[in-house]
Amino acid sequence: MIPKYLPIFNDKNYKHIILTSGRAGTKSSYAAIRTDYQIVSDPHGSAVVLRKHHNKLRKTVYKEMLRGINRLQVPKNRFYITKSPMEITYKKYDTTIYFSGSDGIDDTKGIIDEDKPIKLVVLDELTEFFDDGEGEDELANIEATFVRGNKAGFQMIYLYNPPKNPNAPINVWCKKMEQRPDCIHIHTDYRDVPVEWLGQDLIDSAEAMKRSDEKMYRWTWLGEPVGVDELIYYMFSDRHRAKPEPDRIYERVYIGGDYGQQNATTYQAFGLDNYRKKFTGLGEYYHSGRDTGRQRSPSEYAQDLVDFIDKIQEQYATRIFYVFLDPSAKGLQEEIRRATRDLGDQVLVRDAKNDVALGISRVQKALAFDVMTIAPAQSRAIEEFGLYEYDKKSIEKGKEVPIKDNDHCMDAIRYAVMGAWGRIKRWLPTDETEEEYIVDIAQKEMEEDGYI
Repeated sequence: MIPKYLPIFNDKNYKHIILTSGRAGTKSSYAAIRTDYQIVSDPHGSAVVLRKHHNKLRKTVYKEMLRGINRLQVPKNRFYITKSPMEITYKKYDTTIYFSGSDGIDDTKGIIDEDKPIKLVVLDELTEFFDDGEGEDELANIEATFVRGNKAGFQMIYLYNPPKNPNAPINVWCKKMEQRPDCIHIHTDYRDVPVEWLGQDLIDSAEAMKRSDEKMYRWTWLGEPVGVDELIYYMFSDRHRAKPEPDRIYERVYIGGDYGQQNATTYQAFGLDNYRKKFTGLGEYYHSGRDTGRQRSPSEYAQDLVDFIDKIQEQYATRIFYVFLDPSAKGLQEEIRRATRDLGDQVLVRDAKNDVALGISRVQKALAFDVMTIAPAQSRAIEEFGLYEYDKKSIEKGKEVPIKDNDHCMDAIRYAVMGAWGRIKRWLPTDETEEEYIVDIAQKEMEEDGYI
């Protein structure tokens, strides 16, 4: 573990340990080593690792705890390691690491260990407890659940990357906790970690972002709550505008579509360039009934999409088109399926994932890491990039709510990025907070050896 964590490893004076970081700050690695050490060093104390949602446990914290066993160099055959229930038990002491979500109050109450009381509670991705849960009240309830039966040595470790907004509830909570004598807050970033652990490529990625967008660098890599600009895509600039190469072949094209009856309907198309690791803007369709004075029916919009696809296919020899549409536009979806029926599997129509905050974050990443480009032909999108804003009052309240204006192209682009994210994310630097994207050698070895 990095030197910055060594002073707290065996320090039981602190009941609450808050670990924050930027990208690659190794807080998850520390928490795994500390949690595994808990059950092999204390015959009388177990541990529990919580995330807000059950479905994220196995690919994140469970994997990290398995890595921690390897890092401690404890033989794997000294543990019972099971997936259902998800537990890691040290055979010698019968002490256990339990894994659970906190979707409801009953999730945590059922974990109380009468024989080996919970001495350590780890809460990973703490922002989820504030964004999707009850925040500070929920944390207090979790503490009350597990502190019972402990005479001394009970600790809670909280892990998260600070949100941009200093007014975000979790940032306010952290400032309050820092005033408590039984709490310590340690913040790390990639500069605290030996280069050989991270690799020079990761360092180069950080430095490249620092040169191109220092504010995004300070938040992404240093983990600083730098504040939220009212302009959502403030990082969009001339460097993102690029005319697609006319002779390039795009086997897959992703089209995001935003539909409106009175408002505008737009399709924004992007080609997947695996060779250059780019999500390349190819073109746009845009029609506003309000601006033109002529409304178009869903069947007309469907035919316009077919014409738009034909044009792209002819120019770039595309074999497969993925169309991600506004989930509320069911009528348009049916018309598009009808209009593209003769194309078979060439056009695949899907509901767009409409998580606005997550989608905006991913578009920002694609821009900040220079993965996404916008073609000059996407003129309406270029215009909206300079106008799309958060409501200033929402920022002051610690939440970021986009103003519902100048957002049609922005919604369509967000749908396309969300639809292609499974491929785009491979071109971004490895982020230890997104463990589901990382192949876990330790777990595979254990499965092959029959320990899981």
